[in-house]
Amino acid sequence: MPAGIGVVISMLRGVNVGGHHKIRMSDLKALYKSLGLRNVQTYINSGNVIFKTAGRDPERLRKKIEDAIESRHGFRPAVILRTPAELREAIARNPFASRPGFEPGKLAVCFLAGDPSREAVEKVLAIEAEPEELRIDGSELYIYFPNGMARPKLSMPLVERTLKTPGTSRNWNTVRKLLEMAERPETPSSV
Repeated sequence: MPAGIGVVISMLRGVNVGGHHKIRMSDLKALYKSLGLRNVQTYINSGNVIFKTAGRDPERLRKKIEDAIESRHGFRPAVILRTPAELREAIARNPFASRPGFEPGKLAVCFLAGDPSREAVEKVLAIEAEPEELRIDGSELYIYFPNGMARPKLSMPLVERTLKTPGTSRNWNTVRKLLEMAERPETPSSV
């Protein structure tokens, strides 16, 4: 993420999933505003926040958000940050987009906190996951679920342990919506 960040997309890992680590989006929005972040928008109930900042250090910003959540809510989710340019690049790199019969509703992108090692990538790609398909490009893991996401064979906890870097997944429609919102941050929009 480049210095002199403007708009940032923040995705929290494991928030409001299965009744655990609950945060109302209105509370999350207020928390981000209290940190001096501007034009704060949330999207759906899974910890997606778009905002503007003059901060120049993404690692410091990530830690500041994680610290504030832990202080106010008693747990510390991983916070994954992307700029609109980085999200646009992740969308453009979708390895499944040109596939005949590609169904966007069956694709998830796991945004990783950093680039995994070559060894970790090789180990993840060797995991027996059929019919699911995995591709890793930089700090994004693309997972195509041909039979849908309801009962996948792929073990995400195994993938995360193997990659040795935290990440958080979003379905393809959410990824595209986050970019759309980030490219028009002046519009107050919370869902």
